[in-house]
Amino acid sequence: MSTIRPVFYVSDGTGITAETIGHSLLTQFNGVSFVTDRLSFIDDAEKARQATQRIRAAGERYQVRPIVVNSCVNPELSIILAESGALMLDVFAPFMEPLERELNAPRHSRVGQAHGIVDFDTYHRRINAMNFALTHDDGIALTYDEADVVLVAVSRAGKTPTCIYLALHYGVKAANYPLTDEDLETDRLPARLRPYRNKLFGLTIDPERLHQIREERRPNSRYANLETCRREVAAAETMFRMERIPTLSTTHTSIEEISSKVLATLGLQREMF
Repeated sequence: MSTIRPVFYVSDGTGITAETIGHSLLTQFNGVSFVTDRLSFIDDAEKARQATQRIRAAGERYQVRPIVVNSCVNPELSIILAESGALMLDVFAPFMEPLERELNAPRHSRVGQAHGIVDFDTYHRRINAMNFALTHDDGIALTYDEADVVLVAVSRAGKTPTCIYLALHYGVKAANYPLTDEDLETDRLPARLRPYRNKLFGLTIDPERLHQIREERRPNSRYANLETCRREVAAAETMFRMERIPTLSTTHTSIEEISSKVLATLGLQREMF
């Protein structure tokens, strides 16, 4: 039985930066079991001491040294957190000294600045893209004229979360189209999608994994049946191949990786917010 290692993403803000970087690091280690927790808005000494107690307690519970991915900008808070005995991974520390030397200027620590609204134009673009993703989810929209990308896949293959991620992080107007039984009767694109061929990106998934996901949603249904999953995935992959639609499997791919591949393939490089 593998040892469970507790991991804490600690921040004086939302913790999104620490969690994103920490998750990327942890995925590099196979065969290690992690239990993670995000501790957000740790922005004063008292909250830092409470977080320290929580981290220390986790170490005692699992009988192993915890790991802390820390994005607190106040060094005094980091000192308090280090009293937990955890392995401290400071998100900003490796970069600050080289940047200060290069820019010939000291940093000014600002709590919560990483995800503040810096540019109202990019902020509104992100909000508009989010609204677009929600109103163009699962084939709701009648037209994709304004879409930057249309994700095409069978149900539960990862279309919606990828669209939301693209909207929130890149301001990309992402719609998605779920392939129905009728669509899968032929190996050609549905008529509704043909005018938008240059915006299409196909997602596929291992049928066994799709079966597991659908079983959680509709247990013991025809929709979740393994043979149904195999048939739908095979038909979708044939369609993508015949129509030469760029495709990526979501089975072992994170949303971040899927989104990066979509942007690069369709030439939609955007500045990350």
